[in-house]
Amino acid sequence: MSEVYVPDTSVIIDGRISRLISKGKLKNCKIVIPEAVISELENQALKGKETGYAGLDELKKLKKLSDEGVIELEFYGKRPKKDEYKDIDDIIRNVAKELNATLITSDRLQALIAKSKGIKVKLIIPKRKKLSILKYFDEETMSVHLKENVPPLAKKGKPGDFKLVKLDDKPLTRTKIKRIIREILEYARYDKNSFLEIDRRHAIVVQIKDLRIAIAMPPFSDGYEVTIVRPTVKVRLEDYNISEKLLKRLKEQAEGIIIAGPPGSGKSTFAQALAEFYKEHGKIVKTMESPRDLQVSDEITQYSPLEGDMEKTADILLLVRPDYTIYDEMRKTKDFKIYTDMRMAGVGMIGVVHANRAIDALQRFIGRVDLGLIPQIVDTIIFIKDAKIDKVYKIEFTVKVPTGMVDADLARPVIEVKDFETDEIEYEIYTFGEETVVMPIKKKTETPIEKLAKERILLEIKKIVPRANPEIVLKNNYAEIYVEEDYIPAIIGKEGKRIEKLEKKLGINLYVYPKEKKVAEESLKEGIINVDVSMDNKFVILKFDKQFIGKKIEVYVDDEKLFIATVSRKGEIKIGKNTNIANRILKAKRIYAKVLD
Repeated sequence: MSEVYVPDTSVIIDGRISRLISKGKLKNCKIVIPEAVISELENQALKGKETGYAGLDELKKLKKLSDEGVIELEFYGKRPKKDEYKDIDDIIRNVAKELNATLITSDRLQALIAKSKGIKVKLIIPKRKKLSILKYFDEETMSVHLKENVPPLAKKGKPGDFKLVKLDDKPLTRTKIKRIIREILEYARYDKNSFLEIDRRHAIVVQIKDLRIAIAMPPFSDGYEVTIVRPTVKVRLEDYNISEKLLKRLKEQAEGIIIAGPPGSGKSTFAQALAEFYKEHGKIVKTMESPRDLQVSDEITQYSPLEGDMEKTADILLLVRPDYTIYDEMRKTKDFKIYTDMRMAGVGMIGVVHANRAIDALQRFIGRVDLGLIPQIVDTIIFIKDAKIDKVYKIEFTVKVPTGMVDADLARPVIEVKDFETDEIEYEIYTFGEETVVMPIKKKTETPIEKLAKERILLEIKKIVPRANPEIVLKNNYAEIYVEEDYIPAIIGKEGKRIEKLEKKLGINLYVYPKEKKVAEESLKEGIINVDVSMDNKFVILKFDKQFIGKKIEVYVDDEKLFIATVSRKGEIKIGKNTNIANRILKAKRIYAKVLD
């Protein structure tokens, strides 16, 4: 009697049985295919999975071998019901036991369970061959692009500086590219450092060591296509020629970081460098990725969506409590909300976002997150272009009159987006009515005519009061002169006759104010409150106007934030006289405050 074999889906999909027969390793045998195997392969094929089609092709080969008399082939059993699909492996094992046959499998767990039930097992673990796609790579290759009826192409160079190169003049046939796909899937199935990140209908993403492979099939794509991406360089943060100022912020202050840039700009490479930077500084770092393609040290654990849901991954990470988490490829509203939840829970977050401008990365939070929460969630935006740091913003919150508005009653909470290196405001974000406004702040450049007019006014004022040091502000049809208060009577003259004569001479209306008024107006626009400082036997006392009673106040000394406190019912904040804070206040050249709420 010939030997009876029952193959499971794993060896059918691999094409292992027909190869063993052709090599003469299975002779004069009977191959029994459980109907459960056919149902599973059909189900996979209907879902557009290449594994289903591969398995059905293998069954065609076995039928041909049977017709040729090389083997005996039998289909056995009943098709499983819908609720039995999760028990396919058990059904296959029962068929092998019932027929006293040898189960052939390449699944170690399947073999272990079968042996424990007294079933004869032939476990076939294929020898891993070198992937044929590796022949397309050299040291400069960033990615390889394979598509049926198109010659193989490769991007060579580095992010921001690469060229597209044709690797062969001969177009790839559908048969060849399908063979490449099967080889990739088979390799991923048995290699412990490889896994299927996404397995959808007509689309698969595979991670094989440091290769990220995206596979697209008809009808999702207009032809079979394989894209293989490989990191070309592994860099350190120091390689980015990063400023000491930014390095200090990353070490000591930044906890809500967004890395932004257009596709292919080198965002993920910078994220990897930042992850290693924090690891080297004694921080626990994790990543949230789909697919997992960041090339990081073994100490940094990479998480994918748990049960297909990144929110569940976040729940686990909140229990793990890492110091920093890198959230790669934030695109959907849910991603931004997960980032926000983790940031508000106290986890340092580094999000990677596609954006054409640095400000666009922040705008993607608007409408998805309450506007007032944004400065608590994001404090630093790093924009990457051509694999370099192109722009760095810091995000700050204040209460002030937005730029361009004059009325003090229009003061409101404003998010300031500042150039990190120069500290200049480039954007203001605030609500106006029911709308959220993202207003670019442009530096006003003085025209030659305006410059000449200011010089003429200054010359005339100097004739009257040579020691004065006035500031001239030109408006639409008049000029404001800010000068030391002692000189104002001389400029205006008796009953205003001198200023009137000057207006006729210059052909413009003039308004004279003490310099203190300009300083006060600028402070108001910036949300700055002047602070009166006094002392008694025990305390240094900061005094505020009655309107600030009960308000939470940020106190600054010499432009550095010192502390946050609430103004008492008496309009005061008291600090112990012998404390370090009190000493700094007493030694400060400038003291001011800002309202937080």
